[in-house]
Amino acid sequence: MLSILYNLLEILVVLVPILLSVAFMTVIERKVMGSMQRRIGPNVVGYYALLQPFADALKLVIKEQVIPSQATKSLFFLAPMVTLIFSLLGWGVIPLGPGLALSDFSLGILYSLALSSIGVYGILFAGWSANSKYAFLGSLRSTAQMISYELIYSAAVLAVILLCGTFNITEIIEAQQSVWYIVPLLPIFILFFVSALAETNRTPFDLPEAESELVAGFMTEHSGMIFVFFFLAEYGSIVLMSTFTAILFLGGYNMSPQVLFAENSFINLQSIALAVKAVLIMFLFVWIRATLPRMRYDGLMTFCWTGMLPVAIALLILVPSLLIAFDISPY
Repeated sequence: MLSILYNLLEILVVLVPILLSVAFMTVIERKVMGSMQRRIGPNVVGYYALLQPFADALKLVIKEQVIPSQATKSLFFLAPMVTLIFSLLGWGVIPLGPGLALSDFSLGILYSLALSSIGVYGILFAGWSANSKYAFLGSLRSTAQMISYELIYSAAVLAVILLCGTFNITEIIEAQQSVWYIVPLLPIFILFFVSALAETNRTPFDLPEAESELVAGFMTEHSGMIFVFFFLAEYGSIVLMSTFTAILFLGGYNMSPQVLFAENSFINLQSIALAVKAVLIMFLFVWIRATLPRMRYDGLMTFCWTGMLPVAIALLILVPSLLIAFDISPY
């Protein structure tokens, strides 16, 4: 019984800060976009709008929940839950510091890739169950987009695996103590980041949620509390992707010089290093949203299959070829 309570406490210690970071990610986005567009942004609720996410959450929770009469109600309610649950499950293998992971799983990378693939089902359920053409078209777009860019995403991750020779995320971080992988794998980092934008349905790949065509895409008919689940899942995926990017290419919690860290420090400065890197990647997400226009859907798919995929395959062949040519063994 005590072990179960201890495990639940561990999960809460990880999940509560993550949900808070998701809430404040919305403030970061609105304030940064406000600055880039020469406007103020939220500035009323709390000091520097720090209470704005809680006001937004209260508004969404008390809103009336409208369910379409022709909807398949079981899947209609299940879809946002599936999307949020699989978004949060990805944190189970993320090391937030040395030895600070819920599970130091030896196949952590494969676990993360599997969860990112399964998350598509929540979007499919949402679009189909609502019995709305806008929601259905949004879910079809999102599914095709996520499956297509999953190839680029997986190829970039496989290149990192080939370089370090392990599926364990902690070992990947430890392998970057001398040099972060963004230095030798800069082109692969760019491919990975572009595919991360597409996987999270962010600008310029936000076609599944195009307001001008689909009202809001696969979540058009969802409102009230169940819409909050979709909202949390989307921003939770952005925070997770940013952290995962920092781990694979920016050394994770590694920070030089190591002498800056006191051995008995009360605050884990290495965890703060990971958080800073993740916030920088989140800033890139917002920056790109404020800068680039939305692509056309045929251009989106053509860009993936005829533009990025051949480059990803070429780089995936180049990395092991260089390792063999220069007799560099990661094993």
